[in-house]
Amino acid sequence: MTTGTAIRSEDFTPRADGTPVRRWTLERDGTLVRILTYGAVVQSVEVPGRDGTRAGVALGLKDTAGYEAHPGPYFGALVGRYANRIRGGSFVLDGHTRQVTRNEGRNHVHGGTRGFDKRVWDAEEVPDGVRLSLVAEDGEEGFPGRLAVSVTYTLAAGGALRIDYRAATDAPTVLNLTNHTYWNLAGADSGSALGHELRLAAGAITPVDAESVPTGEFAPVDGTRFDFREAKPVGPGYDINYVLDRTGEKPVAELYDAGSGRLLTVWTTEPGLQLYTADHFDGRPFTACAGIALETQHFPDSPNRPEFPSTVLRPGEEFTSTTVYGFSVRREAVSGRGRG
Repeated sequence: MTTGTAIRSEDFTPRADGTPVRRWTLERDGTLVRILTYGAVVQSVEVPGRDGTRAGVALGLKDTAGYEAHPGPYFGALVGRYANRIRGGSFVLDGHTRQVTRNEGRNHVHGGTRGFDKRVWDAEEVPDGVRLSLVAEDGEEGFPGRLAVSVTYTLAAGGALRIDYRAATDAPTVLNLTNHTYWNLAGADSGSALGHELRLAAGAITPVDAESVPTGEFAPVDGTRFDFREAKPVGPGYDINYVLDRTGEKPVAELYDAGSGRLLTVWTTEPGLQLYTADHFDGRPFTACAGIALETQHFPDSPNRPEFPSTVLRPGEEFTSTTVYGFSVRREAVSGRGRG
């Protein structure tokens, strides 16, 4: 293994308005990751399989124009100021009703029309990685408070991708950040990711209504298709928040492709994880279920749900969150339970 992460940066294709974009490449112990300053996007992740061949396992696009043309899937992006949904695009904070952008029918989703995924971030090299930062001004997309936010991508020994979030505000606000990478461990260009085996340390979900907003319930997964406490192949039709049984040093999720032997392991300090099988992809540029998103997060619509973990951030506090995606290979022969 190497003693550190090889880091390099280069000019990438600019935005349509001419704004420059940079690409940072991190490489360590067999893992290669490319990060864009546009949207703090994880453009690609390359890891070896059982036969030693390195392949891209994260869905990404070749240029900035592609991300601007296909904003809805949030390919690899950092999503904020509020990831997932807020019912009615409004919430009450300290007795004041706050109206934020409604960009999914009557609801707010993933930061609004110009969320963090559509911003060009400042970047600086740090040990073993790159730190990206931006400032969201008071009132952007309707959210209160001037928010200074950063995300640091590093490669740890063994090639694990670590994502550290930090944020501070000058007025009370709400905050929910996630990374929206879609994973296909057979290869980003291999077609459907259905059939990957998934294990989740989660005994409950937060059920949603017809608008995909939580009802406020906590529903046990026992006896339902949502139960991944024992590994099983992933089928279609998932877009749901899981209530994680644990956070911190123990893994909360494992995703495995039997054909290649690649295993993705997830650790997080967040209380929830959104499983999304991308059924709505329409072939532009990826087909349905081409990747599986495992978005670590606080719960959707938390500002309107006092029974959910709070997403309120106040002056003098620092928001911190860490998620780690680890990569390894299982050496046993193909089980026949891989991609379907």
